[in-house]
Amino acid sequence: MARLTYIQDKIVSIEEAQKRIALFQLKNEAVVFTNGCFDVLHLGHVTYLAAAADLGKRLIVAINTDDSVRRLGKAPNRPINDAHARATLIAALGFVDLVIAFDEDTPLEAIRTLKPDVLVKGADYDQNEVNPLKSGFIVGSDIVRENGGIVQTIDFVHGYSTTEILKKGAQ
Repeated sequence: MARLTYIQDKIVSIEEAQKRIALFQLKNEAVVFTNGCFDVLHLGHVTYLAAAADLGKRLIVAINTDDSVRRLGKAPNRPINDAHARATLIAALGFVDLVIAFDEDTPLEAIRTLKPDVLVKGADYDQNEVNPLKSGFIVGSDIVRENGGIVQTIDFVHGYSTTEILKKGAQ
């Protein structure tokens, strides 16, 4: 079970993540941060996360807790997988260094606490939008930029989304 322990050791509290990130950054290892529900892990997620990992040396993935997912109003049966299962699947990806969970509606506090070097979201957001009141604004982008970091978006893999996959299964 050593491999499972290795995977589980990647799932940490925000306080532990803060300590590990400080060590990464001390070694000049650029820390990339992204977040999402990652409810039903699929090719689109893996492709997106691999591309995010390529933007730095260390990839931190923040997942919404179950309550946070429910508040997003995706569907009454969401999340399909609980937070523990989602975190474990994300942590099992070799290019993911740490996984944290956040219970707020957005990862703003996690970003403020962790101070990543690179903030990544999907291309449905606008990496250049600076007005938090506009659609497409990336939560925390102002904080990352103020700390000298960069904000990047990554294109989606067409035809792969959790919503679409669940629709196919219901047919």
